[in-house]
Amino acid sequence: MPVSYAQKPLLGKLTLTSHLSAETGLHIGGGGENLDIGGLDKPVIRDPLTKYPYLPGSSIKGKLRSILERLLNKPLNRTGGSDTWRYESDDLADGFTEVERGQFVAYEGARTCQVSRLFGSTGGSKFWMPIETAREEGLFSDKNRTHTIQNQNCVQVSRGRNAPARLIIRDSHLVTESAEKLKQVDTGLYMTEWKFENGIDRVTAAANPRQLERVPAGSKFKFELVYTVEDASQAIEDLQNIAIALAILEDDALGGHGSRGYGKVRFQHFNFSYRSLAQYRQMTNTQGTSEIQPFQPIANTQELLENFGNLRNYIQRLLPGNES
Repeated sequence: MPVSYAQKPLLGKLTLTSHLSAETGLHIGGGGENLDIGGLDKPVIRDPLTKYPYLPGSSIKGKLRSILERLLNKPLNRTGGSDTWRYESDDLADGFTEVERGQFVAYEGARTCQVSRLFGSTGGSKFWMPIETAREEGLFSDKNRTHTIQNQNCVQVSRGRNAPARLIIRDSHLVTESAEKLKQVDTGLYMTEWKFENGIDRVTAAANPRQLERVPAGSKFKFELVYTVEDASQAIEDLQNIAIALAILEDDALGGHGSRGYGKVRFQHFNFSYRSLAQYRQMTNTQGTSEIQPFQPIANTQELLENFGNLRNYIQRLLPGNES
């Protein structure tokens, strides 16, 4: 595989913060310490130092990725554990995944794929690429198998190239006010609630009770994501996809058991700020300050979508080459 010695561009960082509110009980699981009789079957994840429940950034990011995959109608070309399937770009350039022997699914290369450039992708193994593309990318080998796929002469590539994510989603921790309220909850659990459920066998009527732990409705968390601007021509499209995915998440569910009413969330009080590479450098000459230009606060996802045109203009004005 050819080695690229070119560094990925860094043009700036756009930060979005908001409050993430649980409107119904929410469960994101953590490893149980004990399996006591009468104890919890599924505890929530907690901060090991404070013991406060929190929302892992990986859980939020994974949910947003799955939403965007469906929004863009991406094919399921990569298998995971427990017979699960997901979408991945097998390489930076377009090609074909052999999902079963002789059955091929086209994937979009991570350079242009709206999912992979935001959330990253792990290179595939033994995928296929048009011979001409493979030569241009330095991936062609006379020793590799060739095959005609969708009327294109293709070569098998042993290993694809990874694409780092542009999007960072932080762990979401409780806001101070919400944490203080949850400390007063009297359920027998610290800052959370029990949810008792019962599976009934439709033939024998035998019961299968289980006890789940949930973060109570009304809990508020500090949400933050950071988008790395690498390509000014793609930044607006990426941010629009993020905004749409956040809105869809509100009409979906975060965490487990969403079809049973868990995990309804709401985003409120959006704040945006952008810091260019020049502004980072400026900090060394201004005693630790920089001219971060915030965008006017946005109340909720409805307003975010309705006013995305103004946000787009704000971002475009700050991108390299457009600064005023």
